[in-house]
Amino acid sequence: MNVGFIGTGTMGSLLIEALIASGALSPAQIAVSNRTFAKAKALADRYTGMRAENTNANAAWGSDIIFLCIKPLEFKKAVDDIKSVLRPNQIVVSITSPVLISHLEGELDCKIAKVIPSITNHVWSGASLCIYGQTMDETDKEQLENLLSHISQPLRIDESYTRVVSDLSSCGPAFISFLLEQFVDAAVEETGIGRDEALRVASAMLLGTGLLLTDGGMTPSEVQERVAVPGGITAKALSMLRRETDGVFNQLIRTTHAKYQEDLAKVSSAFIGEEVNGQ
Repeated sequence: MNVGFIGTGTMGSLLIEALIASGALSPAQIAVSNRTFAKAKALADRYTGMRAENTNANAAWGSDIIFLCIKPLEFKKAVDDIKSVLRPNQIVVSITSPVLISHLEGELDCKIAKVIPSITNHVWSGASLCIYGQTMDETDKEQLENLLSHISQPLRIDESYTRVVSDLSSCGPAFISFLLEQFVDAAVEETGIGRDEALRVASAMLLGTGLLLTDGGMTPSEVQERVAVPGGITAKALSMLRRETDGVFNQLIRTTHAKYQEDLAKVSSAFIGEEVNGQ
């Protein structure tokens, strides 16, 4: 299997590095391109056998799977760059949530998928959210999921829920890390405990809590019930948290959805605008 990556920014590089480190791909199976060629070459220079291509078309040509790891407003140009070299049996994968399957199916004569990765894939954990176009058959889906399974748990989702599942899976690590940082900072300010020590304890707690919710089979409510003795310290603090955070995550989801709709409108305009100009 040969895999092309168009875009070697934060997430593109993370996927490439994780897939190589996990043994899913060898560098010789990978071709990369980037808007700034020097960045693609710098990445390829770290991995003997990886090819840095000076055009997106060259990265796509001959690749069984092509990951588009670029910003929403860069998609139309990238699609135009590669459409002439694609074959019907190739799979093009967008990792950008506001780019719809229909946007790509309307432009490219090949198989289309969308995958929402997570920073947790860097440690071969978390989910990869998978959405498939009409021409992806079960063999195609299994091929892509087998690749992703080396660094994640592939989960098939409906495209209509792209934004909210991205909030939970892809943005979630940032949100939870923010809350953990606030918790640690408060512990340091209120008690004088060393920050490194507090962070070490809190990070171990977060890992253990994640295992309780996965391998341990507990729900969040069950964890709270097992820890919070009625009338005890944890119960009193939980009561305060429920009061103070009421509605906060509703606002968070409204904020991410508003930004998503803004980006979606811009992407759609780029694709539709091209159609109108072409007519």
